[in-house]
Amino acid sequence: MSMATDGGAAAASPPDPGLERPAFLELFFDLVYVFALVTLATVLSENLSWTGLARTLVLLLGFAMIWALTVWAADSVDLTRPSGQGQFIWVAAASLLLAALAPDAYDDHALPFAITYVVIHLSASVYYVLAVSIRKPPRRTIRIQIWEAIAGVGWIGGALVGGSGQLAIWALAVVVEYVAAVFGWPVPRIGRSRPRDWRLVGARVAERYRQFVIVALGVSIFVTGTTFSMSEYTLVRGWALLVVFTTVVLMWRIYTYRAGELLTDAITRSTNPALLTQSAAATHLVMVAGIVGAAVTSHLVVGRPLGETPPSWAAVILGGPALYLVGRGVLDFTVFGRISRSRLAGLVLLACVAPTAPLLPPVLVALLAMAVLLLIAVANLVSTRLHARTPAPPMLR
Repeated sequence: MSMATDGGAAAASPPDPGLERPAFLELFFDLVYVFALVTLATVLSENLSWTGLARTLVLLLGFAMIWALTVWAADSVDLTRPSGQGQFIWVAAASLLLAALAPDAYDDHALPFAITYVVIHLSASVYYVLAVSIRKPPRRTIRIQIWEAIAGVGWIGGALVGGSGQLAIWALAVVVEYVAAVFGWPVPRIGRSRPRDWRLVGARVAERYRQFVIVALGVSIFVTGTTFSMSEYTLVRGWALLVVFTTVVLMWRIYTYRAGELLTDAITRSTNPALLTQSAAATHLVMVAGIVGAAVTSHLVVGRPLGETPPSWAAVILGGPALYLVGRGVLDFTVFGRISRSRLAGLVLLACVAPTAPLLPPVLVALLAMAVLLLIAVANLVSTRLHARTPAPPMLR
């Protein structure tokens, strides 16, 4: 989806106060992405290899692009009108189909998956032409759809090629989408979209980012409970359940203390709120990827807490929290203009644990990763008690 307006008076006008909170329809939309993230976590846990990781990452980036553009579009779509509601519901339904096709996206369902993905993006142009202006479609819509059409050739072409070439072509298509987004979807004679041109309501978008993190954490809890309920009940497996659940709780705590809580204020105080809002999307995507790694960890550790820890398992058990801390550190910079030392210390500690991981059972590796997050959470609590935190976003132009 893309935005309906393109700069000018419409983009500069003050936002409707009613848009400062997400609509219930947006929360309903997120339910589809619960299923999508559960599917991706399950797919990765069943094919835990470098190829499986690359495949899952490409699919995750594809789903994230749809979610992000839909979130940004909601600032210009009137969700109280049937046409706006219909577009959201259509994207939700198509995303549900996309998630259902994901397990076989690199096999029998490659072409249906690619076609569905491309149709979701290109259908936005049809909606905005009909709902906004038939004679003069918004330039932002034209820019985005041109680049999505280019990427769509890669998605469908990769599905037709199949085999080992499919992943490479799909990865290239995703790179095209994200590079185009970073540079504002530049098109000759039309120019590129600038962050200030977007009609983003900081409070609403920040809340949507927080909700996406909660959705990802909910996925980890769902995978944890499902794996435990489908396995034989043992004391060790009960301890594994406690460890992975505590890890998820600590991820939530570390997110909210305090950058997650103050993101809205940081956007308000920023010299370029629209740019800060868009950059925060990438930050949250990194954290969500780390949380998905935690969901995979739950599936692995609860399913088999004892025995050897293969290198691929260690990479996920330790890499999920590490990736989460990277995203969380960048969020610190987004809100406070600096990166917390506790995030860097956590990364160092996880790196120190990595060499010993193959010698330890999975539940103990997960326990050590949990201990690192616990130390960070305690450090955050102590630091906040000693020093008040005030948003100080970096200077952006």
